[in-house]
Amino acid sequence: MKTKKKLVLLIAVFVVLIGLDLFFGWQNKALLTTEIAVENENIPSSFSGFRIVQVSDLHNTTFGFKNKKLLEAIEKAKPDIIVITGDLVDMNRTEIDVALSFSEKAVDIAPVYFVTGNHDVKAVGRTDLLEGLKKCGVSVMRNKKTEIEKSGQKITLLGIDDPKFLDDFMAYDDKTNTKIMLDKLNENKNNFTVLLAHRAEMIDVFSEAGIDLVLTGHAHGGQIRLPGYGGVLAPGQGWFPEYDSGLYRKQGTQMIVSRGLGNSAFPFRINNRPEIIVAELISICEVS
Repeated sequence: MKTKKKLVLLIAVFVVLIGLDLFFGWQNKALLTTEIAVENENIPSSFSGFRIVQVSDLHNTTFGFKNKKLLEAIEKAKPDIIVITGDLVDMNRTEIDVALSFSEKAVDIAPVYFVTGNHDVKAVGRTDLLEGLKKCGVSVMRNKKTEIEKSGQKITLLGIDDPKFLDDFMAYDDKTNTKIMLDKLNENKNNFTVLLAHRAEMIDVFSEAGIDLVLTGHAHGGQIRLPGYGGVLAPGQGWFPEYDSGLYRKQGTQMIVSRGLGNSAFPFRINNRPEIIVAELISICEVS
């Protein structure tokens, strides 16, 4: 009888472990595509319907063989451009070849723009990563500005380094470094402006600079999400972060925070499936 009870208990434990493995596997690998409409009076009419697909915090994670599932999801979203908002690699398990393989295929779908995250900054081989991205045809936006034109109208795309990527003139705290980089780029603003930046907690700096739309990540959705409440813990924001997922507004600035795709120090996502963001620009003229 005791042997039978032990066997039942072992089977029950086995079933629970299998169930947990399936649950965590689904939570970590079941991709979501989140569409967010961005309405603004400064969006030119020719850019109404312009689709920006955001990939953030991949951390060398793969979705299918050679990221086939992720690439299929991106292509299905029909992007006009693709933006990577940092942490393409993970400093604890850096695989440059995996990151470059994904990026090379993404460029075949739409133009790709990249900004660094804190893991890209600290990764062994970061120079190989940045140079490899350029060779793949990715626009590496290290404190750069570019204009995108459509039917004679333009929007401005800005990209800033993660503030940990210190140059000689930037030896301050993260917020000051971000402000220095942004002030240099955002002079003579006259178009609708989209900023690619890694850290959502810098929203005050983005708002003060008068940026129209910011695409960020870094928060990992709070890693564990409580139903009806939100994320539990995010780097740079601590417990119960204010900016962890979705669309936020501060004065005239709208900021989208991606929950990202991969994990780093904490290996699991709970109630927090990996996502790509589709930010669709909507001209106010089209709404009214």
